Amino acid sequence: MNFVRQFEDGHSRCSWLNNDPIYIAYHDDEWGVEVRGDREIFERITLEGFQAGLSWLSILKRRDGFRAAFHNFELEKVSKMSQADVERLMLDIGIIRNRAKILSTINNAKVILEMQARGESISDLVWSYQPIADEAISNHPEFAWKATTDESKALSKDLRQRGFGFVGPTTMYAMMQAIGMVRDHAPLCFKN
Repeated sequence: MNFVRQFEDGHSRCSWLNNDPIYIAYHDDEWGVEVRGDREIFERITLEGFQAGLSWLSILKRRDGFRAAFHNFELEKVSKMSQADVERLMLDIGIIRNRAKILSTINNAKVILEMQARGESISDLVWSYQPIADEAISNHPEFAWKATTDESKALSKDLRQRGFGFVGPTTMYAMMQAIGMVRDHAPLCFKN
């Protein structure tokens, strides 16, 4: 199976990409680059949760809208969003208008703040599920993109037990790829 394809600029990139410049820039500059910090991880959990059932490109094209709608993912501000805010966001064409996902985002902010009050960090928790380095490198003959791993299943379970929503194992593995926790560029991708 061919996991890369050639693009007009001469680069071989992961075959899951299309030719949209936003998508290419995301692949080249962000996907698989290390992300840490509670606000940053909260943003990624949120965006990955909103992506469930949709294309990632649809989220990327609305990322600025999500940042505006959710106060640049500032935990205190998001945790205090009201039912009136939810109703306003249900009319906001700059985001995916899904009531359950909006409510989950507000709840997830509250859960993270509760963690912080106990001296915990969502960033540290997420990164504690990083696979062993040798297992996270895609340069091996058996390479194939996965939907879940044992680590993403365990992370999902931990987060759900803490009260998080929209953090299934597939969603969490997508986040693990995106934040650089696993190296999943295809073996012949120029980013590998």
